[in-house]
Amino acid sequence: MSDPKTPVSITDVARVAGVSAATVSRALGQGKVSDDLRARVEHAVRTTGYRPNLSARRLRSQESATIGLIVADISNPFFTAVARAVEDAAYQAGLRVILCNTDENPEREALYLQLMEEERVTGVIFAPTKASVERLGHERFKFPIVLIDRAGAAGTDAVVLDNQAAAAALVAHLHAQGFVRIAGLFGNASTTGIERCNGFTGAMAQRGLVPDVRFLPPSVAAAEQLVAGWFAEGRAPEAVVASNGLLLMGVVRAVRIAGRAIPHDLAVAGFDNESWTDLVTPGVTVIEQPVAAIGQAAMKMLLERLEDPHAPARKLVLSGRCIVRGSTARA
Repeated sequence: MSDPKTPVSITDVARVAGVSAATVSRALGQGKVSDDLRARVEHAVRTTGYRPNLSARRLRSQESATIGLIVADISNPFFTAVARAVEDAAYQAGLRVILCNTDENPEREALYLQLMEEERVTGVIFAPTKASVERLGHERFKFPIVLIDRAGAAGTDAVVLDNQAAAAALVAHLHAQGFVRIAGLFGNASTTGIERCNGFTGAMAQRGLVPDVRFLPPSVAAAEQLVAGWFAEGRAPEAVVASNGLLLMGVVRAVRIAGRAIPHDLAVAGFDNESWTDLVTPGVTVIEQPVAAIGQAAMKMLLERLEDPHAPARKLVLSGRCIVRGSTARA
Protein backbone atom coordinates (compact mmCIF):
# COMPACT_ATOMS: atom_id res chain seq x y z
CA MET A 1 0.00 0.00 0.00
CA SER A 2 1.15 3.56 -0.62
CA ASP A 3 2.06 6.16 1.99
CA PRO A 4 -1.05 8.42 2.28
CA LYS A 5 1.23 11.46 2.53
CA THR A 6 2.88 10.70 -0.81
CA PRO A 7 0.70 11.07 -3.93
CA VAL A 8 0.66 7.97 -6.09
CA SER A 9 1.58 8.69 -9.70
CA ILE A 10 0.88 6.90 -12.94
CA THR A 11 4.56 5.90 -12.92
CA ASP A 12 3.98 4.01 -9.65
CA VAL A 13 1.08 2.15 -11.21
CA ALA A 14 3.21 1.32 -14.25
CA ARG A 15 5.99 -0.09 -12.06
CA VAL A 16 3.59 -2.36 -10.13
CA ALA A 17 1.89 -3.52 -13.32
CA GLY A 18 5.20 -4.05 -15.10
CA VAL A 19 4.26 -1.83 -18.05
CA SER A 20 5.01 1.71 -19.29
CA ALA A 21 3.20 4.85 -18.11
CA ALA A 22 1.80 5.24 -21.63
CA THR A 23 0.33 1.74 -21.41
CA VAL A 24 -1.33 2.58 -18.10
CA SER A 25 -2.84 5.71 -19.64
CA ARG A 26 -4.08 3.66 -22.59
CA ALA A 27 -5.54 0.93 -20.41
CA LEU A 28 -7.40 3.43 -18.24
CA GLY A 29 -8.59 5.46 -21.20
CA GLN A 30 -9.77 4.73 -24.69
CA GLY A 31 -6.68 2.92 -25.97
CA LYS A 32 -6.77 -0.67 -27.19
CA VAL A 33 -5.13 -3.19 -24.86
CA SER A 34 -5.70 -6.86 -24.15
CA ASP A 35 -8.10 -7.90 -21.39
CA ASP A 36 -5.21 -9.43 -19.46
CA LEU A 37 -3.16 -6.24 -19.64
CA ARG A 38 -6.12 -4.09 -18.61
CA ALA A 39 -6.73 -6.39 -15.65
CA ARG A 40 -3.08 -6.07 -14.57
CA VAL A 41 -3.29 -2.29 -14.72
CA GLU A 42 -6.57 -2.19 -12.80
CA HIS A 43 -5.09 -4.48 -10.14
CA ALA A 44 -2.08 -2.17 -9.87
CA VAL A 45 -4.43 0.80 -9.46
CA ARG A 46 -6.20 -0.91 -6.56
CA THR A 47 -2.90 -2.03 -5.00
CA THR A 48 -1.34 1.44 -5.07
CA GLY A 49 -4.48 3.35 -4.23
CA TYR A 50 -3.97 5.47 -7.32
CA ARG A 51 -6.44 8.30 -7.88
CA PRO A 52 -6.27 10.24 -11.17
CA ASN A 53 -6.30 14.02 -10.87
CA LEU A 54 -8.71 16.25 -12.78
CA SER A 55 -6.37 16.86 -15.71
CA ALA A 56 -5.73 13.16 -16.24
CA ARG A 57 -9.41 12.38 -15.79
CA ARG A 58 -10.22 14.95 -18.48
CA LEU A 59 -7.78 13.23 -20.83
CA ARG A 60 -9.39 9.83 -20.30
CA SER A 61 -12.97 11.12 -20.42
CA GLN A 62 -12.62 12.25 -24.03
CA GLU A 63 -13.65 9.68 -26.57
CA SER A 64 -10.86 10.85 -28.87
CA ALA A 65 -8.36 12.90 -26.86
CA THR A 66 -6.12 15.15 -28.96
CA ILE A 67 -2.74 16.80 -28.60
CA GLY A 68 -1.15 19.47 -30.77
CA LEU A 69 2.27 19.16 -32.40
CA ILE A 70 3.65 22.48 -33.66
CA VAL A 71 6.92 22.19 -35.59
CA ALA A 72 9.15 24.78 -37.22
CA ASP A 73 9.54 23.23 -40.67
CA ILE A 74 8.03 19.91 -41.65
CA SER A 75 10.23 19.85 -44.78
CA ASN A 76 13.23 19.55 -42.46
CA PRO A 77 13.79 15.78 -42.10
CA PHE A 78 14.64 16.26 -38.43
CA PHE A 79 11.13 17.50 -37.66
CA THR A 80 9.59 14.87 -39.94
CA ALA A 81 11.30 12.14 -37.91
CA VAL A 82 10.39 13.72 -34.57
CA ALA A 83 6.77 14.09 -35.69
CA ARG A 84 6.66 10.39 -36.56
CA ALA A 85 8.00 9.48 -33.12
CA VAL A 86 5.48 11.73 -31.37
CA GLU A 87 2.59 10.34 -33.42
CA ASP A 88 3.62 6.75 -32.69
CA ALA A 89 3.83 7.48 -28.95
CA ALA A 90 0.52 9.34 -29.00
CA TYR A 91 -1.18 6.43 -30.76
CA GLN A 92 0.08 4.06 -28.10
CA ALA A 93 -1.44 6.36 -25.47
CA GLY A 94 -4.80 6.50 -27.28
CA LEU A 95 -4.37 10.09 -28.45
CA ARG A 96 -4.78 11.83 -31.79
CA VAL A 97 -2.35 14.47 -33.10
CA ILE A 98 -3.02 17.79 -34.83
CA LEU A 99 0.16 18.71 -36.76
CA CYS A 100 0.92 22.35 -37.58
CA ASN A 101 3.90 23.77 -39.52
CA THR A 102 5.03 27.33 -38.74
CA ASP A 103 7.97 27.96 -41.11
CA GLU A 104 9.74 29.63 -38.15
CA ASN A 105 7.09 32.40 -38.23
CA PRO A 106 6.07 33.79 -34.79
CA GLU A 107 2.73 35.01 -36.17
CA ARG A 108 1.85 31.53 -37.38
CA GLU A 109 2.94 30.13 -34.02
CA ALA A 110 0.55 32.48 -32.25
CA LEU A 111 -2.25 31.53 -34.65
CA TYR A 112 -1.71 27.81 -34.06
CA LEU A 113 -1.52 28.20 -30.27
CA GLN A 114 -4.87 29.98 -30.48
CA LEU A 115 -6.18 27.13 -32.64
CA MET A 116 -5.09 24.63 -29.98
CA GLU A 117 -7.10 26.52 -27.37
CA GLU A 118 -10.15 26.59 -29.66
CA GLU A 119 -9.78 22.85 -30.29
CA ARG A 120 -9.50 22.27 -26.52
CA VAL A 121 -6.49 20.01 -26.95
CA THR A 122 -5.17 18.06 -23.98
CA GLY A 123 -1.63 19.37 -24.44
CA VAL A 124 0.90 20.67 -26.98
CA ILE A 125 4.39 19.63 -28.06
CA PHE A 126 6.06 22.67 -29.59
CA ALA A 127 9.31 23.67 -31.36
CA PRO A 128 9.21 27.48 -30.98
CA THR A 129 11.12 30.41 -32.45
CA LYS A 130 13.10 32.71 -30.17
CA ALA A 131 10.15 35.13 -30.11
CA SER A 132 7.75 32.46 -28.87
CA VAL A 133 10.23 31.20 -26.27
CA GLU A 134 10.13 34.71 -24.79
CA ARG A 135 6.32 34.74 -24.99
CA LEU A 136 6.03 31.41 -23.18
CA GLY A 137 8.04 32.88 -20.33
CA HIS A 138 5.23 35.21 -19.30
CA GLU A 139 2.02 33.88 -20.88
CA ARG A 140 -0.03 30.95 -19.63
CA PHE A 141 -2.20 28.64 -21.70
CA LYS A 142 -5.10 26.35 -20.87
CA PHE A 143 -3.02 23.29 -21.72
CA PRO A 144 0.45 22.06 -20.76
CA ILE A 145 3.27 22.61 -23.26
CA VAL A 146 6.40 20.52 -23.76
CA LEU A 147 9.13 22.10 -25.88
CA ILE A 148 11.24 20.05 -28.27
CA ASP A 149 14.56 21.00 -29.87
CA ARG A 150 14.36 24.49 -28.35
CA ALA A 151 14.23 25.46 -24.68
CA GLY A 152 14.57 28.53 -22.51
CA ALA A 153 11.07 29.40 -21.32
CA ALA A 154 11.01 29.42 -17.54
CA GLY A 155 8.55 26.94 -16.09
CA THR A 156 8.12 24.97 -19.32
CA ASP A 157 9.07 21.31 -19.78
CA ALA A 158 11.55 20.65 -22.59
CA VAL A 159 13.41 17.86 -24.38
CA VAL A 160 16.54 19.07 -26.14
CA LEU A 161 19.91 18.02 -27.50
CA ASP A 162 23.10 19.03 -25.70
CA ASN A 163 23.71 21.52 -28.49
CA GLN A 164 26.86 23.12 -27.14
CA ALA A 165 28.59 19.79 -26.58
CA ALA A 166 27.56 18.56 -30.04
CA ALA A 167 28.90 21.63 -31.84
CA ALA A 168 32.09 21.48 -29.77
CA ALA A 169 32.56 17.85 -30.80
CA LEU A 170 32.53 18.81 -34.48
CA VAL A 171 35.13 21.53 -33.89
CA ALA A 172 37.31 19.08 -31.93
CA HIS A 173 37.12 16.55 -34.77
CA LEU A 174 37.95 19.10 -37.48
CA HIS A 175 40.87 20.52 -35.50
CA ALA A 176 42.22 17.02 -34.85
CA GLN A 177 42.22 16.55 -38.63
CA GLY A 178 44.36 19.66 -39.00
CA PHE A 179 41.75 22.26 -40.02
CA VAL A 180 42.14 25.71 -38.44
CA ARG A 181 40.13 28.11 -40.61
CA ILE A 182 36.66 26.85 -39.71
CA ALA A 183 33.39 28.69 -40.37
CA GLY A 184 30.12 28.04 -38.57
CA LEU A 185 26.69 28.51 -40.19
CA PHE A 186 23.85 28.83 -37.69
CA GLY A 187 20.09 29.17 -38.06
CA ASN A 188 18.90 32.64 -37.00
CA ALA A 189 15.34 31.78 -35.99
CA SER A 190 15.71 29.66 -32.86
CA THR A 191 17.58 29.28 -29.59
CA THR A 192 19.11 26.09 -31.01
CA GLY A 193 21.26 28.08 -33.42
CA ILE A 194 22.50 30.28 -30.57
CA GLU A 195 23.36 27.29 -28.37
CA ARG A 196 25.25 25.55 -31.18
CA CYS A 197 27.07 28.79 -31.97
CA ASN A 198 28.11 29.08 -28.31
CA GLY A 199 29.50 25.55 -28.40
CA PHE A 200 31.29 26.27 -31.66
CA THR A 201 32.91 29.54 -30.57
CA GLY A 202 33.85 28.13 -27.17
CA ALA A 203 35.60 25.14 -28.72
CA MET A 204 37.39 27.38 -31.24
CA ALA A 205 38.61 29.75 -28.51
CA GLN A 206 39.78 26.80 -26.40
CA ARG A 207 42.10 25.86 -29.27
CA GLY A 208 43.27 29.40 -29.98
CA LEU A 209 41.33 29.55 -33.26
CA VAL A 210 39.41 32.54 -34.64
CA PRO A 211 35.79 31.57 -35.40
CA ASP A 212 34.01 32.74 -38.55
CA VAL A 213 30.35 32.85 -37.50
CA ARG A 214 27.40 33.42 -39.82
CA PHE A 215 23.72 33.49 -38.79
CA LEU A 216 21.42 32.64 -41.70
CA PRO A 217 17.79 31.78 -42.38
CA PRO A 218 17.64 27.99 -41.81
CA SER A 219 17.28 27.06 -45.47
CA VAL A 220 19.15 25.29 -48.26
CA ALA A 221 19.12 28.44 -50.40
CA ALA A 222 20.71 30.65 -47.74
CA ALA A 223 23.69 28.35 -47.23
CA GLU A 224 24.07 27.72 -50.94
CA GLN A 225 24.22 31.45 -51.69
CA LEU A 226 26.81 32.12 -48.97
CA VAL A 227 29.15 29.30 -50.01
CA ALA A 228 28.82 30.20 -53.70
CA GLY A 229 29.94 33.71 -52.78
CA TRP A 230 32.95 32.36 -50.92
CA PHE A 231 34.14 30.44 -53.96
CA ALA A 232 33.41 33.29 -56.37
CA GLU A 233 35.48 35.68 -54.26
CA GLY A 234 38.23 33.20 -53.44
CA ARG A 235 37.80 33.43 -49.67
CA ALA A 236 36.38 30.06 -48.66
CA PRO A 237 37.50 28.67 -45.27
CA GLU A 238 39.14 25.27 -44.93
CA ALA A 239 36.11 23.73 -43.25
CA VAL A 240 32.53 24.54 -42.35
CA VAL A 241 30.11 23.41 -39.64
CA ALA A 242 26.41 23.69 -40.55
CA SER A 243 24.01 23.77 -37.61
CA ASN A 244 21.05 21.98 -39.22
CA GLY A 245 20.27 19.60 -42.06
CA LEU A 246 18.98 22.25 -44.46
CA LEU A 247 22.04 24.46 -44.11
CA LEU A 248 24.23 21.37 -44.47
CA MET A 249 22.52 20.40 -47.71
CA GLY A 250 22.96 23.94 -49.03
CA VAL A 251 26.70 23.80 -48.36
CA VAL A 252 27.11 20.48 -50.17
CA ARG A 253 25.05 21.67 -53.15
CA ALA A 254 27.08 24.86 -53.46
CA VAL A 255 30.36 22.93 -53.52
CA ARG A 256 29.03 20.61 -56.23
CA ILE A 257 27.64 23.47 -58.36
CA ALA A 258 30.96 25.36 -58.12
CA GLY A 259 32.75 22.29 -59.46
CA ARG A 260 34.80 21.98 -56.27
CA ALA A 261 35.59 18.86 -54.24
CA ILE A 262 34.80 17.83 -50.67
CA PRO A 263 36.97 17.78 -48.57
CA HIS A 264 39.83 18.98 -50.83
CA ASP A 265 38.36 22.45 -51.39
CA LEU A 266 36.09 22.55 -48.35
CA ALA A 267 35.68 20.07 -45.51
CA VAL A 268 32.04 19.79 -44.44
CA ALA A 269 30.40 18.73 -41.16
CA GLY A 270 27.01 19.39 -39.67
CA PHE A 271 23.92 18.24 -37.85
CA ASP A 272 21.38 15.50 -38.51
CA ASN A 273 22.12 12.05 -39.88
CA GLU A 274 19.74 12.22 -42.81
CA SER A 275 19.78 9.44 -45.39
CA TRP A 276 21.41 11.55 -48.09
CA THR A 277 24.45 12.30 -45.89
CA ASP A 278 25.55 8.67 -46.20
CA LEU A 279 24.63 8.34 -49.88
CA VAL A 280 26.70 11.18 -51.33
CA THR A 281 30.40 10.69 -52.07
CA PRO A 282 32.17 11.30 -49.83
CA GLY A 283 29.75 10.74 -46.99
CA VAL A 284 29.17 13.72 -44.71
CA THR A 285 30.36 13.86 -41.09
CA VAL A 286 27.35 14.64 -38.88
CA ILE A 287 25.98 14.80 -35.38
CA GLU A 288 23.21 12.22 -35.19
CA GLN A 289 20.37 13.38 -32.98
CA PRO A 290 18.29 10.78 -31.10
CA VAL A 291 15.12 11.80 -32.93
CA ALA A 292 13.01 8.85 -31.81
CA ALA A 293 14.02 9.39 -28.19
CA ILE A 294 13.19 13.10 -28.44
CA GLY A 295 9.66 12.41 -29.66
CA GLN A 296 9.02 9.59 -27.21
CA ALA A 297 10.40 11.54 -24.25
CA ALA A 298 8.31 14.59 -25.12
CA MET A 299 5.14 12.48 -25.22
CA LYS A 300 6.02 10.80 -21.92
CA MET A 301 6.75 14.18 -20.33
CA LEU A 302 3.41 15.53 -21.53
CA LEU A 303 1.53 12.57 -20.03
CA GLU A 304 3.36 13.04 -16.74
CA ARG A 305 2.59 16.76 -16.76
CA LEU A 306 -1.10 15.95 -17.19
CA GLU A 307 -0.76 13.58 -14.26
CA ASP A 308 0.88 16.19 -12.03
CA PRO A 309 0.25 19.75 -13.28
CA HIS A 310 2.03 21.36 -10.34
CA ALA A 311 5.30 19.42 -10.47
CA PRO A 312 8.47 21.47 -11.12
CA ALA A 313 9.30 22.00 -14.78
CA ARG A 314 11.88 19.62 -16.21
CA LYS A 315 14.48 19.90 -18.97
CA LEU A 316 15.71 16.62 -20.42
CA VAL A 317 19.05 17.02 -22.23
CA LEU A 318 20.00 14.20 -24.61
CA SER A 319 23.37 13.51 -26.21
CA GLY A 320 24.15 13.36 -29.91
CA ARG A 321 26.59 11.01 -31.63
CA CYS A 322 29.36 12.17 -33.96
CA ILE A 323 29.49 10.03 -37.10
CA VAL A 324 32.74 10.60 -38.96
CA ARG A 325 32.76 10.20 -42.76
CA GLY A 326 34.93 11.21 -45.67
CA SER A 327 33.80 14.85 -45.89
CA THR A 328 36.22 15.78 -43.10
CA ALA A 329 39.19 13.57 -44.02
CA ARG A 330 42.47 15.44 -44.33
CA ALA A 331 44.32 14.53 -47.51
